[in-house]
Amino acid sequence: MARKSIEQRIAELEARKKTLQARLGKQERVQDTRRKILIGALVLHRLEHSKDLEFTGSLREWLRQELPGFLVRDGDKALFDDVLGQPEASESGGRAE
Repeated sequence: MARKSIEQRIAELEARKKTLQARLGKQERVQDTRRKILIGALVLHRLEHSKDLEFTGSLREWLRQELPGFLVRDGDKALFDDVLGQPEASESGGRAE
């Protein structure tokens, strides 16, 4: 009887471990999402409010180069129409690939 209670206790501890690992994974995903939101908010803020035109121009150009390859869905691309400007003009410019 004592052996079964030890086995039960081990099973309970393993179940508790799985629960805690799941909670930790969820917490890490929430933190990752929050970080992405804050970085995005910073970038958009700099694009809209920066008085450093050279930096803003460089940032906008970098986004124009990187976003088209990063964004897969058409709906996601549409969200960045204001940042990407005229995609036809930038694509015909000079793609360095």
